[in-house]
Formats: sequence, C-alpha cells, structure tokens
Amino acid sequence: MELDWIEETGWESWLGAGGLITVAVVTVALLLVMVMKLKIHAFLALIIVSLLTAVVAGIPAGQVVPTMLFGFGDTLSNVALLVAIGAMLGAMVETSGGARALAEWMISLFGEKRAPFALGVAALFIGFPIFMDAAFVLMVPIVYAVARRLGGNLLAFGIPVAAALSVMHVYLPPHPGPVAATAFLEANLGYVLLLGLVLAFPTWYISGHLWGKVVSNRFRINVPETAFAGLTGDEEEVENPPAPWTIMLILILPLILILLNTGFDALGSVGAVDPDSTIVQAMRMLGETPIALLITALFTVIVLGFRRGKSGTTIEKTMDNALGPVCAVILITGAGGMFGGVLQATGIGDALADSLSDLGIPLILAAYLIAVALRLAQGSATVALTTAAALVAPGIIAGGFSPFETACMVLALAAGSVFAGHVNDSGFWLVGRLLDMDVKTTLRVWTVQQAIESVVAFAMVLAIYGVATLF
Repeated sequence: MELDWIEETGWESWLGAGGLITVAVVTVALLLVMVMKLKIHAFLALIIVSLLTAVVAGIPAGQVVPTMLFGFGDTLSNVALLVAIGAMLGAMVETSGGARALAEWMISLFGEKRAPFALGVAALFIGFPIFMDAAFVLMVPIVYAVARRLGGNLLAFGIPVAAALSVMHVYLPPHPGPVAATAFLEANLGYVLLLGLVLAFPTWYISGHLWGKVVSNRFRINVPETAFAGLTGDEEEVENPPAPWTIMLILILPLILILLNTGFDALGSVGAVDPDSTIVQAMRMLGETPIALLITALFTVIVLGFRRGKSGTTIEKTMDNALGPVCAVILITGAGGMFGGVLQATGIGDALADSLSDLGIPLILAAYLIAVALRLAQGSATVALTTAAALVAPGIIAGGFSPFETACMVLALAAGSVFAGHVNDSGFWLVGRLLDMDVKTTLRVWTVQQAIESVVAFAMVLAIYGVATLF
C-alpha cells in the first residue's frame, strides 16, 4: 500500500525510530483502554487512535484525513466483498437445514460411538462460510440433541464443535481476520487458504477432539432440563432438507475454484503454461476469491433456493438478513486498516521491524508474540490479527519473502490472535453459557483450548516455514 504524496514530497516523521515505536506502544495501549475500560466501540476507538497517531507523528494537516481514508478504503476493497458474500452463502446453508443434515449424516457415517468426532468434522465444513458465533448457535441444538439421545457429557460433544468453528474462523478465508491480514501483508490468498486447510484438521484434532476427551473426563455437564429450552433439538424441523453431499459440494466448490487460481499461478511461474494466454487468464479469474464466492452463492441460490421451492422474495430476505450482523465486523476491520495505513505512512512499522531485527527476534516469531499480546489485552481475535498485521506488514513486505513464506507469516499472526481467549472475549461467554459452564470451568476448558489451538498451529507454521526457507 502506497501513498503518492509521501513519494512526491519525501515526507518523514519528525520522530526518530525510538519515538515512532513509543507512539505505537502508546496508541495501542490507548486503544485497549478505550475498548476495555471506557467501553468505546472498537470502530470509533480505531478511528480516534488513527487520528492521534497521524497528528503526533507530524503528518501534514491536509494529508491526515486522506491518509486515514486511504487505509480504510484499501482494506474494505479486499474484505467487504468476501465477508458479505460469505455471510449470504452461510445464511442459505443455515436456513435450508443443511447444517443439521450434514451433522446427522456424519454421525451415521462414523457411528454413535464416534459422535463427537463426527460433529467436529461437520463443524469444520459448516464453519467455512459461517462466522463462529452464528455457526455455534446454529450447532448447539444439534449438540444438545445428540448428547441427550446418547446420554453423554455435554462437553464431549460441544468442545469439538466449538473448537472446529474457532479453527475455521481464525485460519480460513473468507473470514475477516485472515482476509485482512492477507491484504496487509500483500500475501497470495490462495497460498493462505491452502496452508490454512493444511493446518485446520490437525489443529482441531489436537485442540478440539483430543482436548474434548480430556475435559469430558475431568468435568461432567449434563444437558440442562430447563436451561436453554429452545436449544434442545426439539425445534421445528425444516421441511425437505438438502442432501449432505449437496452441502459438502457447496462448501468445497469455492475452495476448488480458489485453488485453481493458485495452481495456474504456480504453473505460470515455472513456465508450464503461458500466464498471458486468454484461457489461463480466464481460469484464474474464475478462481479469484470474490468470483469464486459469487459463483458458489449463485449455485447455492439455485440448489438450496429455487430448486427447493423457495420464492425469490424469501431468498432475498434470507440473504439481506445475513448482511446485518456482519456490517459491524466489516467496518471494524476497515477501521483497523485505517490504523494500519497511518502506521505505515508514519514509518512506525519499518521502525518496529528494524528494532526486532536488531534484537535478533525472527519476524515470524515477533508477529506471533505481538498478536498474542493484543489478543490477551483486548479479547477480539479479529482486532488482534488486523492490528498485529498492520504493525508488522512493512517489515514483511520489505523483507523479500516468497509468497509461501508470506502466507506462513499470515497464519503465524492468526495463531497468535486466538491465544487463550478469556473474560474479555465474547466467544468465551458464548461458549461458556451455551455449554452450561460457570466462569471457572470455562477458563479451565475453553481458555486452555484456545491456548492449545494457538500453540499447535504456530508450531506447525514454524515447521512449514522452516522447510520453505530451505528451497
């Protein structure tokens, strides 16, 4: 991301490297105070710290607002389409009864004895297009129904599901955190998606499936008889639910298209195909993430909408309702981009990267630790990921890393952003309340799960990154 006025005027902040880093620390601390203590909405808080950072760093008064708007608009151009279309896609899957159909099919496939594993695998698929909070609320009735039917511990079924949704939300596009970080670091979204897919299952298996077995042996929580009465699986069934294979096809289709783009890009880089040919360009266009999601959304409208007898008005209302909940996420992500744009314009990111290099801390480790610190301080994984990405982006972009190494940086940031979610994280309360855990138990179960998820994923990223640097 570049601003023409900086190149034209040769402007540099009046603060030295030490002053710029101090400004970064103070503004991030101020952001946390405003969000955590003063309860100022994150969208407004990010705008305020962006303005203060620009003024203190000495950006000319006439360029302060253009610099802020540039970062905001540049981020939204990468994030808004993906998140909005992904939300529409998820809403169609949810309202069709496809999630329940997929979960029940998984249980029949793996057997009731492996029901926790089956529900977790189903949640991995469902969590691709649907935000974690919405997907967990969607899956809880299924978890309650299965736990009640099999007479098992609620945690044995609930933790694998919640962990699967967390993994997909943190590491896989089109969720806003990884999409925004990919944009900040100028990474290849196809490589980020491919690496995220590699990480997803083993990270979930260790931090969700195996950890679910551990906690279900330590803590016993039965399905409440009266609490959450509407979440016991007794709600009205959706008529004519889609076949499970239909839902799997819908969820896999955008992955295939996006990886098609990445495959042609790789073939072109080694000379196996002509990257300038019309056919190659057309195939790559179909695999661009917004186009891939658009194709999938239209396919979903036909398969889960018109072919199941839904009217155009009903389909339109379903998709319109999906946009409301994601607007706040899109705007907060855009405001995070505004803050990142200001940080980059002032040179704070370069100063931070140089200082970390002088200390001998590898950039990938520094990125992870910064994201961890932000996650612990303010709670939101998306805010932690976007803010940390904005801080380290200049150093990574200037570091001459390969596309695959840069994708590893994105996933390292994502791993840090999920570490040990606790009482300042909305997901902590959502999981705790819906699984009928008190605060102490939620800390011992969910907070530890988030820490395990973070460490396991980062260890895998480090291993992959180490191999990548050898070639």
